[in-house]
Amino acid sequence: MMETRYGRVLLKLSGESLMGEQHYGIDPGRLGEYARQIKEAADRGVQVAIVIGGGNIFRGVQGAAKGFDRVKGDQMGMLATVINSLALSSALEAEGCASQVFTALNMYPIGDYYSSRKAIEAMERGVVAIVAGGTGNPFFTTDTGAALRAVEIGADAMFKGTRVDGIYTADPEKDPSATKFDRISYDEVVARGLRVMDLTATALCKENGMPIVVFDMDTPGNLARVLDGENIGTVVY
Repeated sequence: MMETRYGRVLLKLSGESLMGEQHYGIDPGRLGEYARQIKEAADRGVQVAIVIGGGNIFRGVQGAAKGFDRVKGDQMGMLATVINSLALSSALEAEGCASQVFTALNMYPIGDYYSSRKAIEAMERGVVAIVAGGTGNPFFTTDTGAALRAVEIGADAMFKGTRVDGIYTADPEKDPSATKFDRISYDEVVARGLRVMDLTATALCKENGMPIVVFDMDTPGNLARVLDGENIGTVVY
């Protein structure tokens, strides 16, 4: 078993990333690639919890803009995260990696009702804990849900897997002169208005000293490299 820099991590994945090259839903190829990277981490003895968004299926904020009631829209978004969590769990099982889905709302037998104690017990047995349903409340993003779960389970860091290789001074897809940060403070993220996570999630991580590591999850092998402490993303401290 290889030593890594991190013993327990919370990995936040966006729902949109599961679309791959599609415009909606779940790309089986992308899902399988994520599962292989997560299994590699688990095989190295890292305790892994995962929170995944639901934007590939439904986003409450966008739904509200189209006339949905905001509370119902957010609840639809929570259910979308459950669908993605079940898909990821299935992909992990196909790779031979044990996983357990927990839900913020009681949805047994779809998933076990979440408690930090049960999630930690699962991880200590080598089982990947997938926590679905956000915080279980409307008006909170899955980023905030991920920050909350990272703090609750005592993670060494919150890993935010994205399609870019870190945090830049501006959107690198729109501004070719944008430069990347290796390290940046929570306060500077807020002061610069960088859209790493929403303000609630950033404040929660700051108040609890939870480092955030932003990296490109779409490049195979990157999760292992970040776990080894390679400087391929951006650390928010």
